[in-house]
Amino acid sequence: MDVLIINEPFVKDFCRTQRWAARTRGRVLRAPDWLAYATAVLEEADIPVKLFDFPAEGWDKAKLREIIRRQKPRFVVLDSTTPSIYSDIDCARICKEESGAFVIMAGPHASALPEETLAEAEGAVDVVCVGEYDYTVRDVIQNHSAPENVPGIVFLKDGAPVRTAKRPFIENLDVLPFPAWHHLDLMKYFDGGKLYPYIDVIAGRGCPNICIFCLWPQVMHGMSYRLRTPQNVVDELEYDIKLCPRVLKGGEFFFEDDTFTVNKSRAVGICEEILKRGLKITFSVNARTDSADEELFKLMKRAGCRELLVGFESGNQAMLDRMNKNATLEDARRFMRLATAAGLDVHGCFVLGLPGETRETIEETIKFALEMNLHTVQFSGAVPFPGTQYYNYCKREGLLTAASWADWLSEGEQAQVVDYPGLARGEIDRYVDRGLKKFYLRPTYMLRFLFQTKSKKDLYRKLRGAKNFFSYLLSKRKG
Repeated sequence: MDVLIINEPFVKDFCRTQRWAARTRGRVLRAPDWLAYATAVLEEADIPVKLFDFPAEGWDKAKLREIIRRQKPRFVVLDSTTPSIYSDIDCARICKEESGAFVIMAGPHASALPEETLAEAEGAVDVVCVGEYDYTVRDVIQNHSAPENVPGIVFLKDGAPVRTAKRPFIENLDVLPFPAWHHLDLMKYFDGGKLYPYIDVIAGRGCPNICIFCLWPQVMHGMSYRLRTPQNVVDELEYDIKLCPRVLKGGEFFFEDDTFTVNKSRAVGICEEILKRGLKITFSVNARTDSADEELFKLMKRAGCRELLVGFESGNQAMLDRMNKNATLEDARRFMRLATAAGLDVHGCFVLGLPGETRETIEETIKFALEMNLHTVQFSGAVPFPGTQYYNYCKREGLLTAASWADWLSEGEQAQVVDYPGLARGEIDRYVDRGLKKFYLRPTYMLRFLFQTKSKKDLYRKLRGAKNFFSYLLSKRKG
């Protein structure tokens, strides 16, 4: 086999494609969508390739060694995240030892710190792809003997790192082939907050907003929101249905765009195209509170939208301002009124522990979340990832407590690596758990949770999600 693209093993249930790379509290497992795009681009170029997702298969490094030894690939593409980077480099070494493969590393950590990554790898990684890498991987493989001609990479020459010209973002996203889901078993991916099975769709890349903590726009896809045409997006939905017909039987599509609703005309276009083709699908989307629109929400509901995932982030306006959210608490309240009136569920996302946070502002956020009539919530402790404004702030102010990248996790769970005056890092973890317990363990919520169950498959999803959540709480108690 010429190329193996690998979502490499790490700790059990580790999810690389989450915005906070870790083993999530709900034990969410997402398909490796960005690697699936790179795989599809190679197939389009007639380059023999296989995509392996080790976390989904439950495979370890011994299995990686076995596959590399058997397949003898000429090229291996590996992902990278900050918490897993030392393990990712170890996987690169395994690939070198077993096949002498040319190793390409992509993903947010390597993109943010390519020179450091190459130095840490000590020859185990040949090239780092910086940022959006769909075509970069292809170009490296086709020009590996002359990497200086490939934009968007860093490589070693005579022991020193060389950074090539910056690669422009892909402006016409319609030219990309659809993700190579056929390499994966889509039934292996689960998120208790989504219908089962679910399939990710990326209908646009980038985000026009600059929240200081958000990794993907700052490190990978930029601040310009680039859109696929509605026709191209719905073509992909039909393609996915043929690959995984069970998505029509109680499952859903999830639009992973940072802000699906920020461009109303394009969102309207996708909904109208779904209705025009008579697709009886269910889908959910990411949205912002300042994009609430009565007409759009009603149309989305008619087209099959079930839920809006919304970054409320905080119940304190000063905290929203400090994180560059560019939204208000009144935006949030109006959003909830319009979404509820349209019959849409809302999943609220809240982040605790950004600059200026206090015990009082955290309590305000938890109280706000409980008052908002949300369907589900997640509380996350803010984690500064390299390449973000938040990381730069913490480093500049001397707030980082981590001794190495391995400290970004604690026994697989998200770890806090920041100490603020008057608010120690351990407190953030405790407040996250406090918020989750106060929301989900309310008797009224648990009764609604059960009575709103629509089918056996929906009950399975909810019970599995609840089991995952309680297993997290139990592990914390043992810790």
